[in-house]
Amino acid sequence: MGKIKTHSASAKRFTVTKSGKVKLNHMNRRHKLGLKTTKRKRTLRKRGYLSESMAPNIKKLLPRV
Repeated sequence: MGKIKTHSASAKRFTVTKSGKVKLNHMNRRHKLGLKTTKRKRTLRKRGYLSESMAPNIKKLLPRV
């Protein structure tokens, strides 16, 4: 049986923690920041975690992580 390749786009966006959670950076932090409130930009700065229902889908794309 062949090796399973890592999905490159997902590897750039997600990391799997030791406890098995999937960690991600928030979206909407690239441009048009003048329209967003300071509070919204501050909360987007923090790391986010993927929901437990979506985590298995990403873990399939990241077999080596």
